[in-house]
Amino acid sequence: MKGTDVRVLQGFLTKAGIKTAVDGRYGPKTTSNVRRWERRANLPIDGRMPKTEAATLRMQVEQGVAGTQSVPAPAPTANATLGADGKAIAPVGAPPEVVAVIAAANEIVGKPYKYGGGHGDWEDSGYDCSGSESYALHGADLVSRPLNSSEFMSWGEPGEGQWITSYAHGGHSFLVVAGLRFDTGYNDSSSSGPKWSTKMRPTDGFTVRHPQGL
Repeated sequence: MKGTDVRVLQGFLTKAGIKTAVDGRYGPKTTSNVRRWERRANLPIDGRMPKTEAATLRMQVEQGVAGTQSVPAPAPTANATLGADGKAIAPVGAPPEVVAVIAAANEIVGKPYKYGGGHGDWEDSGYDCSGSESYALHGADLVSRPLNSSEFMSWGEPGEGQWITSYAHGGHSFLVVAGLRFDTGYNDSSSSGPKWSTKMRPTDGFTVRHPQGL
């Protein structure tokens, strides 16, 4: 769980396009990044690195196998659509991470707004803005713990993503995934809580970030 082997693993993950801090500890962030690599490599996703997977990762890095470098996912050719039940439908050809984020967000659509909701446990009776965003992103292992809106201001990479974009300031945060906004407010409903919307909201004052490669 710690030591030189973990440092080597973390370095290989970074070379494979999944930026990982080299601290020698197999903690939650490294586990999350291993799961991301497993998903890309079409391997069983469990966040562990047995010798067989380690050999595969080493071979990919040493040979520069296509797909292991830090390249953006293909640009969307279509947006997600909004179903009659208020849940999003991922577009055909969306990266696995996008499909996973949409599926996770759909699980909490209709939950009520709850201040601090989703920050103690992933499964909660209600969710606030950043709790909703965290839950959705956790579905694709893009966060390892719930983040608050201020933390989302420095999460990921700067600027808009091709598939996933986070908007945050000190008091609020929301996501846009494949053209749909996932937010706890600024919707046409009489109730608050996590919902999808085809309508964008003003973004003045928001910090714009995106996950690497998406």
